[in-house]
Amino acid sequence: MIFFLILFYQEVPGRNTIKTIQKVSNERLAINVSGMRYETQLRTLAQFPDSLLGDPRRRLRYYDPLRNELFLDRNRVCFDAILYFYQSGGRLRRPANIPLDMFLDELHFYELGEDIIDRFKEDEGFAKEEERPLPPTKWQQKIWMLFEYPESSGGARIIAIISVMVIVLSILIFCLETLPEFRNEKERREFSPFQDPFFIVETICICWFSFELIMRFISAPSKILFFKDIMNIIDFLAILPFFVTVGTELAKDKGTPPSVSLALIRVIRLVRVFRIFKLSRHSKGLQILGQTLKASLRELALLIFFLFIGVILFSSAVYFAEVDSPETMFTSIPESFWWAVVTMTTVGYGDMVPMTVVGKLVGSMCAIAGVLTISLPVPVIVSNFSYFYHREMECEDNREYHHVSTSSERSGRVRAGSESDDRNSHQQPKITPRERLALLQHVFTQVKVKGR
Repeated sequence: MIFFLILFYQEVPGRNTIKTIQKVSNERLAINVSGMRYETQLRTLAQFPDSLLGDPRRRLRYYDPLRNELFLDRNRVCFDAILYFYQSGGRLRRPANIPLDMFLDELHFYELGEDIIDRFKEDEGFAKEEERPLPPTKWQQKIWMLFEYPESSGGARIIAIISVMVIVLSILIFCLETLPEFRNEKERREFSPFQDPFFIVETICICWFSFELIMRFISAPSKILFFKDIMNIIDFLAILPFFVTVGTELAKDKGTPPSVSLALIRVIRLVRVFRIFKLSRHSKGLQILGQTLKASLRELALLIFFLFIGVILFSSAVYFAEVDSPETMFTSIPESFWWAVVTMTTVGYGDMVPMTVVGKLVGSMCAIAGVLTISLPVPVIVSNFSYFYHREMECEDNREYHHVSTSSERSGRVRAGSESDDRNSHQQPKITPRERLALLQHVFTQVKVKGR
């Protein structure tokens, strides 16, 4: 027997040794995960030969010859899902009480493959990472990274901070210039609009917005995609009212009657409020809100539909209940729409109130129906917001938590690196003396068991 073992140790190559073990060993494999013992068939694991447990050579570094089992110092709850993955032929389900980042770490440890991990992320709701094309020239790439990706460098962060400050300042000016004190002062002094302090500050803000938009347009990788981006459209609409106002004032100074009506000018100036949406470029909260609304369009449409039905029903009911009252405020069903909307949304301005007993009963039913109608789809919207919020927080967590490696894992990683080098150089894979000794002990144990 000793002579046989010596010959086995010296002459049998690494690949043949593994084949010999597969023939000698039983069809079942014992796996010890942090003290919890599992058993499964080898053919179950062999369905995915490119994974850690499916490849005999990879799982060999975790083999304990004394106990005749694999020992893995990993999370046991996650391993239940990993084992189910092998048993079901590829179904991967994350346990409910396991965080996403922890489960992804386990998937990378068991080397299930990038395709399976990407498929799992899609099932979890992760959007596919869009490719970030860069301009062809280096100077365009630097400008594009500065203005488009604030997290790329320190200079990009400074530009993002300046942009946010300018946006807040322009919104503040837009609100302050409507105060009666400032409007009366402007009418009393009767100076040119170009000398107005608010106009000067507005001009400075527009200069920054225009500079930012031009630089991003010059360095854009694709001009067509640049104009299709909704954020770029908002940037353009944010500066358009300023130039319309300047053109109108210049036409007045020359004595030419303005071609644009005053009402249209006010509407165009109202577009300035769109600048607040520019903050979504720098605010993750607004981006999460937009994703939530986009994912909840069906629920929002359902809510509006319920409200529409309720408004029609209760406005008609309150009209016929109050039509004979001499002090009624409900002169027609369309006039009652406003009361129904305000009551169903539980706002209750009190500008229109029913006077009769039947009308008050209708109003009570309208309020109760409004509470029930609004409360039905709201939990779904809140759930979507919570999902996107936690997903964004998990993706943005840059802290790395490293699993405590055992000595066998460290040596296994070194051997795995050498094995990959051997595969790349198309050489015969070799087995180390330590692994060969472990294999011999395993073979000796199996032969001894069968001899009994």
